[in-house]
Amino acid sequence: LMRAVSIMLLGLHGSVPASLSIDFANAVLFASFALTWSGARVFDRRKPEPALSLVGVALWLLACRFPSFTSSPELRALLGSGIVTTYTWMTAYEFWRGRDEALVSRWPAILMLFAHGALFLLRTPLGINLHITADNNLAMSGWLELLSLEGLLFTISIAFILLAMAKERNEYRHKTAARIDPLTGIANRRGFLEQTTASRSLATNGSPTAVLLFDLDNFKSINDQYGHPVGDRTLEIFAATATTHVGEAGLVGRWGGDEFVAVLYDTSRDAAITVAERVQLAFEKAAADIGGRLIGATVSTGIAFSTHGPFELPALLLQADQALYRAKKEGRNRIAIFSPDPLPAGDRGAESGSNVIRLGHRSAA
Repeated sequence: LMRAVSIMLLGLHGSVPASLSIDFANAVLFASFALTWSGARVFDRRKPEPALSLVGVALWLLACRFPSFTSSPELRALLGSGIVTTYTWMTAYEFWRGRDEALVSRWPAILMLFAHGALFLLRTPLGINLHITADNNLAMSGWLELLSLEGLLFTISIAFILLAMAKERNEYRHKTAARIDPLTGIANRRGFLEQTTASRSLATNGSPTAVLLFDLDNFKSINDQYGHPVGDRTLEIFAATATTHVGEAGLVGRWGGDEFVAVLYDTSRDAAITVAERVQLAFEKAAADIGGRLIGATVSTGIAFSTHGPFELPALLLQADQALYRAKKEGRNRIAIFSPDPLPAGDRGAESGSNVIRLGHRSAA
């Protein structure tokens, strides 16, 4: 809108005083580009810089107070082009800085802003050259018409692209919210399943894969005794602990309630057990005291392995759940490893057994 006002005022040149049709019109134009730059900063969650936004306008209005400047079209074009190019390239840079956010429409915006700034930068030498060499005003008029057309197309195009960026971000946030657990910030069940499906190629070369199923011990008692805020904080601590110790070796997600799941790719049996032990010990230490309350939270873990070929997550989750049940039954705060050996009749999951490891002891219970 500010650029439209500026163009309207520039179009009135000759009908209104030059202070309005040139000085003020260009000041509004420069302010519009500064506002676009500020908007780009806000869009990528950076604070606006009001002082820097006013530098271009202030510089222009100050220069207009000197007769030598106002009487020289070349100087006016040089300063005006420099101001527009500076703010335009600063806007492109702000969008480029935020490229970690995967928005497809971000790149057309960057390219268009850079090209528009480059065209304005070339405006002065080309315009001066045409002004000097043309026998009449035809060449100058054609050049100005081309610039005006480009400016109009740029204003319309960049408006649609910026709207597309805002729409794309909104859709991206909705998609992300559907896949991320809002409390812990890690993948929820849906997001975890999608991530494992997308990364399944990491395990298709026959490398062993481990699934770790974690369940916080006596979590309901923690909620009942200390309240839900403490319970929520306990879940947050575990999610952060598991994410830290799993690292780039696999994926971590919240399976539901107080259950968490992790997949470790290309891992050995001992390496998976080591990760589980580190998670349990680190969590027990971090959750011993929460907000001055001696919580003493612990976690039990069930582990299942796929030693060859593409792993089947549902089958491994079922096996890990059977191992987890065994760890709970043996006294909690333990690691149980699924084994195909049969359990005694009457036990849950009688078709399979598990080795149970108490923290600090690697011998099978």
